[in-house]
Amino acid sequence: MKTFNTTGRCIPSRHYMVNIDEKLVQIKSMVDQGDYFVINRARQYGKTTTLGCLADALREEYVVISLDFQKLSNAEFSDEKRFCVSFAKLFLRTINNKRAKITGLDINVTKTLQKLVDEESLETMGQMFEYLSLLCETAARPVILMIDEVDSASNNQIFLDFLAQLRGYYLDREQTATFHSVILAGVYDIKNLKLKIRPEEEHRFNSPWNIAETFHIDMSFSIRGIAGMLSDYESDHHTGMNISEISQSIYEYTSGYPFLISYICKTIDAMLTSGRCHGFEAWSQRGVTEAVGMILRERSTLFDSLNRQLNEHPDMRDMLRNILFQGSRYSYNLYNEAIHLGSMFGYMKNRDGSVAVSNRIFEMWLYNLFLSEDELKDATYDEAQLSRNQFVRNGVLDMDLVFRKFVAHYVDVYGQNDEEFLEKHGRKLFLLYLKPIINGTGHYYIEAETRDRDRTDVVVDYLGQQFVIEMKIWRGPQYHAEGERQLADYLEQYHLEKGYLLVFSFNRNKEVGVKEVVYEDKLLIEAVV
Repeated sequence: MKTFNTTGRCIPSRHYMVNIDEKLVQIKSMVDQGDYFVINRARQYGKTTTLGCLADALREEYVVISLDFQKLSNAEFSDEKRFCVSFAKLFLRTINNKRAKITGLDINVTKTLQKLVDEESLETMGQMFEYLSLLCETAARPVILMIDEVDSASNNQIFLDFLAQLRGYYLDREQTATFHSVILAGVYDIKNLKLKIRPEEEHRFNSPWNIAETFHIDMSFSIRGIAGMLSDYESDHHTGMNISEISQSIYEYTSGYPFLISYICKTIDAMLTSGRCHGFEAWSQRGVTEAVGMILRERSTLFDSLNRQLNEHPDMRDMLRNILFQGSRYSYNLYNEAIHLGSMFGYMKNRDGSVAVSNRIFEMWLYNLFLSEDELKDATYDEAQLSRNQFVRNGVLDMDLVFRKFVAHYVDVYGQNDEEFLEKHGRKLFLLYLKPIINGTGHYYIEAETRDRDRTDVVVDYLGQQFVIEMKIWRGPQYHAEGERQLADYLEQYHLEKGYLLVFSFNRNKEVGVKEVVYEDKLLIEAVV
């Protein structure tokens, strides 16, 4: 029986996976043209799986040499001779692998190269590439070189020399035999590699990989692709799930991020196999919501990496925090280093010319992280933590009471603060108040398209209940009426009859408190602070 895989390469015969045949056709067209290129994508974005499937698809027409630089240690990049011997060993070991033996290379040339390796007489990069060129010249089919995890080699001069040799042979390939196509894979952009060659030097851009074609192929997964994977699963398990509905729900949380899709599915499958619920209950929108909540509470390599990058790049961290809590807008410009890094790591994306967080799960994780940093020093979190039990009765969350208690607390503690404080911190304070009340049982997310300096829409999921809360800055009666209409439209989308409007007002004559407003056929609970 197949399983959902979140570690290493996915194998079609062993794992449920999205069909990537269309992407492979696009990549193969680049290979057929003889392109050299880099697959730069975020961690756990399917690079290794794609390379493995591509190698399988190319073997009839090409000799495919697929290497992984993780198999070389840092010490093996310490000097030229050691690297050449280590690289050649890896190259030859790959060719002679009995489990997947590569045919089409001249055995006499490989024997000569093996002898040089055994005698450790392979001295220079130039000498090594002469034999690689000879292998390409005598091969029965064009030779493709793939190297995964090139990041592990990127910050040293030996790697630059290796790229320079590839570039030199590429430019001279009409006269000298070389690899038909070279594919490198990793997170970092090798074309714009920022290297520190010597400890005493400043970081500088220096990469000879300017021969590479830009890799534009979208490696995220579509709703249709997710549905195909779930159909495969359903044919084995017969859960009765609504495949179209579940595929849509998973996509809304992940925006097609491959690892997160598999992570959700694997978590739901574990809920099913552990006996926590039946198939139809697990594979439902509520099941997806519960799986996301479980994922956000766990530690994973993806979130560990995200946390590390935030600590190492404070400008990127500040930008993300400002986007989430203040609705700040930044033009999407990859020459801004924070935006370039955020996009390269998969945390940011371009939405209509502005920077946005790349998917809902990352947003939720970032909100939880940033709010947790304020929990210990903020009276709002303490107040909600102390009184949290009064908001839930028999598993039902009383959002009306949450609104009334928040307004009372806000007026008592923050009522005298100025306009700047209210605009900068008001919405964050409500989320700080809400978080301990639903923590561990429910969760919330922000509708990204509504987040700006004036408006933020929060959707709360709590044991199957949904609440839509619109938070707005007061900009006058006309703008307030527009907010009521927007909230009513949202309630219609979510098939809800009741919604919540929290207004932060700078008007000195405002009427602070909570009231009920009937808008068309919807009941709105409106709070003003």
